[in-house]
Amino acid sequence: MNKRVVVTGMGVISPVGNNVEEFWKNLVNGVCGIGLITEFPTEDLPAKVAGEVKNFNPADYGIEPAFARKQDKFSIFAVAAASEAIRQSGLSTAEDGNIDPLRFGVYVGSGIGGFTTQYKESEKMISDGAKWISPLFIPTMIANMAAGNIAIRNNLCGPCVPVVTACATSTHTIGEAYRAIKHGYADAIIAGGSEAATIPLGIAGFANAKALSRSENPNYASLPFNLNRGGFVMGEGAAMLILEEYEHAKARGAQILAEICGYGNTCDAYHMTAPRTDCKTQAAAIKMALDEAGYTKDDVLHINAHGTGTALNDSLETKTFKLVLGDDAYKAHICSTKSMTGHMLGATGAVEAIASVLALRDGIVPPTINLDTPDPECDLNYTPNKAEKVDITIAISDSLGFGGHNGCVAFRKAE
Repeated sequence: MNKRVVVTGMGVISPVGNNVEEFWKNLVNGVCGIGLITEFPTEDLPAKVAGEVKNFNPADYGIEPAFARKQDKFSIFAVAAASEAIRQSGLSTAEDGNIDPLRFGVYVGSGIGGFTTQYKESEKMISDGAKWISPLFIPTMIANMAAGNIAIRNNLCGPCVPVVTACATSTHTIGEAYRAIKHGYADAIIAGGSEAATIPLGIAGFANAKALSRSENPNYASLPFNLNRGGFVMGEGAAMLILEEYEHAKARGAQILAEICGYGNTCDAYHMTAPRTDCKTQAAAIKMALDEAGYTKDDVLHINAHGTGTALNDSLETKTFKLVLGDDAYKAHICSTKSMTGHMLGATGAVEAIASVLALRDGIVPPTINLDTPDPECDLNYTPNKAEKVDITIAISDSLGFGGHNGCVAFRKAE
């Protein structure tokens, strides 16, 4: 029997806020979290702006100095966001807790993993030799360690499945966790993603692939659906959602934030970095999620778009929405929160899923900031520059990743 799945907790570390309410307030107000890079010199780099996490103190999330000192940033961000989400959910695996540890899982991924650690240890290998490599290098760097650390720290003994699908990673972790609970394999799963790839090697690699904005004006660099767009802006952080079986949540009196009710997952099978130009596979993922969620033409639809600010993504994503919705695409209330956060890679799907849940909760569509010159090929309602009050009935978030990975999740208000 298919079970209903709801959201009972959320946590976020992002360029626009290090807790859910701060994050949401800044999105609604159109606050740009992008700035000139502060963590390393950029004189020799082709891109000089990023969405860095600011004013982050691991101790605020119960993270000990020894853990913070030894772990990669992507793991630290993940543990912090998970701490907030679990605290909000009220779930506990203690002896007197309210969930069996074997029924509480972790589906948390990263597009790249411990990139900072890999970069630093590689420098040591080249300059000083093998004997100076940290014995913690491998377990700190591998991309599954964020999920492992969350499970270890919270006694979560259920299914633990990291996902790596580039920029679609945490949309897929949420979707696959939803299916695991829906089909009875767990009572609750913490699902999300984390990324900390804003390092010189990461900037150089994405920039030389012609993917990054070269703008040196932080307030006019991430420009989704804008005719003046010139590439995405790197972001960093983590986002986590607690997905829980509805009857389990109801029985313990949990606050239900939304119901997750649809998921689609396809692959372009086309190109390593470019989206498929006929948009059929991207559209199929979105249609799967909408069909499973019971979408009808009477629904008021909000879409948190992938909206990266690259030339191909934005025009083809617009084409995708039209392919799925027909003329109803012009009635959808769409935005790209990447205009404020930058592109958080493996964390971006979960960050945007949280924004979708909050848009449903409050009936507010956040803006796509700096949309002063819309691309004529991107002619849908992308909520330019100012948030809009809308009585949304269904919200979806779609993500597209290098390798042709497509994902979409759908949410409705909890009844």
